[in-house]
Amino acid sequence: MYSFNTTVFASFSQSQASIRIERLVQSIERTDKPAFEIIQTQSGYERVQRTRISKYVDSMQQMFDLFDDRHPYGYSEHLQAFWEACQDIGLERSPAGVTCLNVQGTAYLDFYHAMNVLVARIRQLISSKRYKRKADDRRYEASRKQATLSEYVSQVLDRYSRTVVVRVDLHYRAMAWPRLRIEHVFNDLDKLIRARERNPIFEHETGYICSVEHGEDKGFHIHAAFFFNGAGVRSDFAKARKIGELWEQITCGLGYFFSCNDDKDRYGDELGIGVIKRADSEACRKVINAVSYLTKDNQYLRMKPVGARAYRTGRIHRATV
Repeated sequence: MYSFNTTVFASFSQSQASIRIERLVQSIERTDKPAFEIIQTQSGYERVQRTRISKYVDSMQQMFDLFDDRHPYGYSEHLQAFWEACQDIGLERSPAGVTCLNVQGTAYLDFYHAMNVLVARIRQLISSKRYKRKADDRRYEASRKQATLSEYVSQVLDRYSRTVVVRVDLHYRAMAWPRLRIEHVFNDLDKLIRARERNPIFEHETGYICSVEHGEDKGFHIHAAFFFNGAGVRSDFAKARKIGELWEQITCGLGYFFSCNDDKDRYGDELGIGVIKRADSEACRKVINAVSYLTKDNQYLRMKPVGARAYRTGRIHRATV
């Protein structure tokens, strides 16, 4: 029998495991193949051949361990289908890896057969209307947020004759990933938002937008935009750096930041940060475009604590000067 090592030695973070599950489910959507082709030889042995799906189940133990009943999470349609399938077939841990019982319930299947059963069940679930509706709902929500964001930014820019727009990307260093959980990210974001009420960095602030996101290369991270009364803020560069340094303090050095205001050349004619005049409608349009990435669908959260808000904005104060 052909065999290969099903033990994965590299440790997956919560972020990596959830994206791995998504890739597995997406791969199942694109093909009708099983996880492994199992061929009966003339000598009576089984020969196992890998398929396109095989590489995604190599780390099944860590993907299975992602689901922890001690912490209530909301899951994307991909993770939900995976977890439901695991429960439906009775997938469980064993010294040899994850496995499940055969149809008769009389014996445990080996890894290859168990993965084929799992893939078949996932394929059934993702063909359901309920699964497809959840995917449509997510895309609709992203579209709705885009419209809300445009309206919010327009109102913030309309408040004063000049507004300073600051954009920062807030990340975690790679050494923090293995132990980083999504609830930690939300806790750090809460600290940052609360700091606005007392930290002098946020004096003259007129609004903000923060979005917790999830990328394959950068893991959990936060995109943020802050708006300030242009009459009270002289340097957008300094303001961005101070916010970034505050993030490093909040995360006890495990976080780092990227200041978009320090790299304005990359935006060319579509620059939408820095000092923006209310009377300049074209500049205001560019601001809306510049922060539109906060609602893009390709970096949505695959999992989040139940009740947590991944997208947040400040309140609009109507008084203008």
